[in-house]
Amino acid sequence: MSSPPELSRRGTVCRGRLLILFLLSAAVLWSLAPAAAVDRLALRLGDLASPMLALQRLSLEYESGAAVLRVDRLRLGQRQWRDLALRCSHATLTFDAVHCGAARLSVAGRVLPLVAELELAGDGRGELGLTFADGGRLGLTFEGGVLRARADRLALDKLHAVLAGLDADIDTLFERFRPVATLDGELRWGADGNSPARVSIDVRLFDAGFGSADGLQAGESLELAISGTARALDDGWAWQGEVEWRHGAAYLHPLYLEAGPSVRAQGRLQGGVVVVERGEVALEGVGRLDASARVELDTAAVLELELELTNADLGVLGPRWIAPLIAPASADRMYFGGQLDGLLRLQDGVLAQIDVRLEGAGFGFVGAAGGGGFALGPVGGTLAWHAGASTSSRLRIGGGQWERIALGSFELEASLDGRSLSLAPARLPVLDGALVIEHLTLAHTDAGWQGVGGVVIEPVSMPLLTEALEMPRMGGVLAASLPDVRVSPGEITLNGALVVSVFDGYLQATGLRLVEPFGVASHLSADIEGRRLDLSQLTDTFSFGSVTGFVDLSLAGLELVRWRPVAFDARISSSPGRYPRRISQRAVQNISALGGGGAMAAVQRSLLGIFDTFGYRELGLTCRLRAGVCMMDGVEGGARADGGFVIVRGGGVPALDVIGYNRRVNWNELVERLQRVMADNVSPELR
Repeated sequence: MSSPPELSRRGTVCRGRLLILFLLSAAVLWSLAPAAAVDRLALRLGDLASPMLALQRLSLEYESGAAVLRVDRLRLGQRQWRDLALRCSHATLTFDAVHCGAARLSVAGRVLPLVAELELAGDGRGELGLTFADGGRLGLTFEGGVLRARADRLALDKLHAVLAGLDADIDTLFERFRPVATLDGELRWGADGNSPARVSIDVRLFDAGFGSADGLQAGESLELAISGTARALDDGWAWQGEVEWRHGAAYLHPLYLEAGPSVRAQGRLQGGVVVVERGEVALEGVGRLDASARVELDTAAVLELELELTNADLGVLGPRWIAPLIAPASADRMYFGGQLDGLLRLQDGVLAQIDVRLEGAGFGFVGAAGGGGFALGPVGGTLAWHAGASTSSRLRIGGGQWERIALGSFELEASLDGRSLSLAPARLPVLDGALVIEHLTLAHTDAGWQGVGGVVIEPVSMPLLTEALEMPRMGGVLAASLPDVRVSPGEITLNGALVVSVFDGYLQATGLRLVEPFGVASHLSADIEGRRLDLSQLTDTFSFGSVTGFVDLSLAGLELVRWRPVAFDARISSSPGRYPRRISQRAVQNISALGGGGAMAAVQRSLLGIFDTFGYRELGLTCRLRAGVCMMDGVEGGARADGGFVIVRGGGVPALDVIGYNRRVNWNELVERLQRVMADNVSPELR
């Protein structure tokens, strides 16, 4: 871009050339025709140039009240057009003025659908008016070295329709976003006397809208007010301006934005680079937002950017700006609170620094399908990340909740270095136990966060845990040692064992894998084994009747979606060893129902009315859950010729067998009826 002094100097040269040409023309015309009017004239004006505007091979032909003004090439800023002609059906040429009315403008042979009016005066003053079919008007005036452009209800889409095909970049923009808008306002460019060149703009854009074909970017009923000034310097321009968003809304995926923000800024334009020395953004929920930047004008590349945020209300900013960016599919399930201060810096278009200070902050995530979700707060402390340097961060969390499990207060300390994070050992209280993070290292790759760590669960009381999970009360404790925790995008794998001491035996979960743990379709898979579980405690806990003895449990290939089982291979069988084995009348009825009706020999059925308890030799039940259906079976080797299967094999006196016949049981119906059995103490009925 040429320097402003050159603009002023060339502008003077242009005006001088025009004045000389007019004087020479006047002299010639005066000698040829003593009257004030001229009948025929042809002028070749050559080239006129300035940094912003250039015309090559400019010519004027006038004959009998009609005129044609031709320009071989017109350059305006960085854009140019060729073969322009302004044909005037009503033209007047005098010694001191040229007037062209009811004119038609053509570019490269194409006549534009508008009416033009041109007037040039010998003192250097000129006016050009363009009137469009819808009544919109664009007027240009040049006087005293100052160019003014005035728009009155100028429809930008109509303007583009007129100029379509003349600029490929503009055509692409309109094809992609289909913008509509009406423009009112004025642009002023030039210098008064010997003062430096100045530019000013004051426009209003209203009834505006746009939309991309994929629907990811759209706006409607938009109104913007834009004002600003620029002053020529020795090496560029000094400028200041303001933009106000007065009306309307826009969706810029994944953000939904509404009118209200405004921006004030000042800076310089030097060597094709726009420098924002000071910018202030007024935004709801923000005490202050300051900005500075350096942007390459031709490519719009951000060379430097710094944003400083002070006293921001997370309750306002979180739902509008943070949630859509970090979890667009679940943004409506996130909530925020507290205050935030922050600094963000980009260098050469790449993130270079983030500093955040939180005070009384709160974060929450409502669980899918009415679940308890996740919440933390109040949160205070600092987060810092600097490219190419190691930083430390520290957060104090007052408490939290995961699903229905309460978390106590804890602290997190981390070291960040480039794209990696190392978390110091931390202890997170959980009920009367704790989740201990022994070590955790994460790295951010192109695919997302990945890393490894080690976790221990200090014993948690099962009575407290089952109460929090709204399950029947159980005794015992839960503990875990997971020395190899692996994190990958959307997935957590826990290699190790989670052990629950319950019913005088234990349950052990291995192969734990969590996919999208906080997502809409959270998924957990695991294998669970149980050994020597006391049936007396178990049946008392679940109000299932009374059974003495012990059982082993195998739950292979367990899959939970939204924390509900969708697949597993389960087997319950009597534990090996010598111990009392008795089963109550009610337990017999309930267990037999699991097999689809509870069939037994008539002589055995009659015993139910005589004895309260019965001896048994072994019991066993399997369920293979797929697609909402449980495929049932009983003790090993208990298949019968009539298609039935043995659930309880009798032994002792009195003894009886419990036989099932329904091998296909609807899982949801089974769960509902067993819940009703435990709640109402009634016999189950399965169909």
